[in-house]
Amino acid sequence: MVTSDTADSSRLDAGRTVDPRDPAGRLERFFDDGPRLTIRSDLDTQPAGLNARLSPDRPRPVVAEIGTVDGRQVVAFACDPRIGGGAMSEESCAGIVAAYDEALARQLPIVGIWHSGGARLDEGVRSLHGVGRVFAAMTRASGRIPQISVVIGPAAGGAAYGPALTDVVVQAPTGKIFVTGPDVVRWATGEDVTADDLGGVDAHGSRSGVSHVIAVDEDEAMAYGRHLCALLTPDPAPVDAEQVADRDLAALLPRRPGVVYDVRGLVDGVLDEPGLELQAGYARNVVTTLGRFGGRPVGIVANNPTHLVGCLDSAGAEKAARFVRLCDGFGLPIIVLVDVPGYLPGSAEELGGIVRRGAKLLHAFAETVVPTATVVTRKAYGGAYIAMNSRSLGADACFAWPGAEIAVMSPISSVRVLHRRALAGVAGDRQRAVLEQILADEHAAQVDGVAAAVELGILDAEVRPDRTRSALAEALARAAEKAGEVRGGHGNIPL
Repeated sequence: MVTSDTADSSRLDAGRTVDPRDPAGRLERFFDDGPRLTIRSDLDTQPAGLNARLSPDRPRPVVAEIGTVDGRQVVAFACDPRIGGGAMSEESCAGIVAAYDEALARQLPIVGIWHSGGARLDEGVRSLHGVGRVFAAMTRASGRIPQISVVIGPAAGGAAYGPALTDVVVQAPTGKIFVTGPDVVRWATGEDVTADDLGGVDAHGSRSGVSHVIAVDEDEAMAYGRHLCALLTPDPAPVDAEQVADRDLAALLPRRPGVVYDVRGLVDGVLDEPGLELQAGYARNVVTTLGRFGGRPVGIVANNPTHLVGCLDSAGAEKAARFVRLCDGFGLPIIVLVDVPGYLPGSAEELGGIVRRGAKLLHAFAETVVPTATVVTRKAYGGAYIAMNSRSLGADACFAWPGAEIAVMSPISSVRVLHRRALAGVAGDRQRAVLEQILADEHAAQVDGVAAAVELGILDAEVRPDRTRSALAEALARAAEKAGEVRGGHGNIPL
């Protein structure tokens, strides 16, 4: 049972110094100005089994409220690190579950502001049971309402898995996410590590991929949390093609096709304005960005030639798959920008699970119900062509820029296999290279060009870079009109 009463900034005494860790103060900074509703659970007994009923004004280990963010209603909760280091007691867990129940009942985004040392030791299994109830509530909410975690202090043990179960994790430099802290690691293994080594922004922003957005401080982390509430809130309106003006996107790529480039400039060029990249420091060969296109939220997945020449690898495929399912779950159309030479070769990738983890991306795109559109800008080779939202996986629209290549492998690589004997019989490296190029050009003209793909129905059309935005807008609008569903009916398991 949840009871609510009005709450506003008068809870904080104007005449005293406010502790910056005060959860009420943190929620006040997170929400818009104005009244809010306090969410309370029906668990209102003292710790240690005392039966006396407590005053409703006493400090709570978790404060949960309903307020507005840029005018939209949002549920948010904050741990109180002044009470047992923010440990997850039976009572605090009940407060988080109550917040989730209210968010689900009202179909509102929920934001957790995390600063917790994990399960409360002096409660034993009672606290473990409470933490498990929190995990169950998060799983019930997965794919149904946006879940955002803002980690601004330690999030240890059970409090580490709380954020990990949510859709997007924002981490401030003061945030530390780890299952086992440095002291326990030192006692158990003899390994001398710091909290930053185990769970700081570098560890999770670039190495583990746990955190999606890294903030410079607590205030920026709060701002990202607010921004994500808007970007992940389902919008039933289709992309408004009339709002999309074309731009010369070709100017954002090098003139020479073999030169690498950072695709993030092209991603921002496609969007109405620069978007918010998720997991920017992790698996950088794939870019996943939330933004607005035609006035409504969308997601973009793009290969980034600056890293691994844009090849798909295990981490990149897994990162993209989770992002695709996130967008599908919340009704965000997906734009895919393809410039991929294939999967990253090598024993490390094969033994690292590229087959298993790469299959996640195939599955993610194949199960989408939201409108999706793909643009091949330079090349799309091999199985990676299929994985990057090809027509065969169900893409609603597929375009290619002039000169793009779609093939099993590059033309040169193809003729080295197909014409191995003929090339071996040519004397001299220079003559062999000339013949290679002639055969490659013939091969590309016959099976690998854009015209051949359009004729087969694999591509809808060749589109110029300066007409790409309008072509995408029209395609996404058409797909939305004929779609029977507006969002995927699945959860967002942390792949």
